[in-house]
Amino acid sequence: MPMLDVYIPDGALQPDAEAALLNRITEILIRYEGFDPADPVTRSVSWVFLHRPAAVYVGGSPAHAPRYKVVPSVPEGQLDEKTRAGVIADVTEAILDAENGAWPRDAGRIWVFPAEIPEGHWGGYGQVRPLATILGRLTDTDTERARALAAQRIAASRAEHTRLP
Repeated sequence: MPMLDVYIPDGALQPDAEAALLNRITEILIRYEGFDPADPVTRSVSWVFLHRPAAVYVGGSPAHAPRYKVVPSVPEGQLDEKTRAGVIADVTEAILDAENGAWPRDAGRIWVFPAEIPEGHWGGYGQVRPLATILGRLTDTDTERARALAAQRIAASRAEHTRLP
C-alpha cells in the first residue's frame, strides 16, 4: 500500500515515458511490499502524487540537468534494510531508463527516500489504519494471517531499527 510522492521537473521526460515511469515505480513498490502488482485491490490503494517543482537548484544555481526526488511512504514493517536498498536501486534505474538517453545517465541526480510511517500513524477512511487492517484487505480478508504477518513485520522492523547506528 505505497503512497508515492514523485518530484519530476516539468519537461524532464516525454509524457508517455513519464506515465510509464509512474506505473513502473508503483509496481516496484508493490512488489517490494510483497504483493502482486497486477492485483486490482492492491493497485487501488497504491497512489502516486506527482509534484512539479518550479525550479531545482544545486549549490544555489539552477540545475543543468533534471533532478528527481521520490518519497515512497509505507506502513511500518513493510520494508526492511534489504528491500529499502532494492527500492532505491530499482526506482533510480527506472528514472534513468525513462529519460531514454535525453540526459547523461547519472544516478547522482536522483534521490529516493523510503519513509516508514509508524504503526498507529497511517490514516485512511477518516481513521487510523493499523498494518493488520491494511494487510487484511490485501490478503483476501484473512484476518488471522494479516494479524500474524503484521506482528512479524513490525517486530522485525523495530529490531532492525535498534541495530542501526
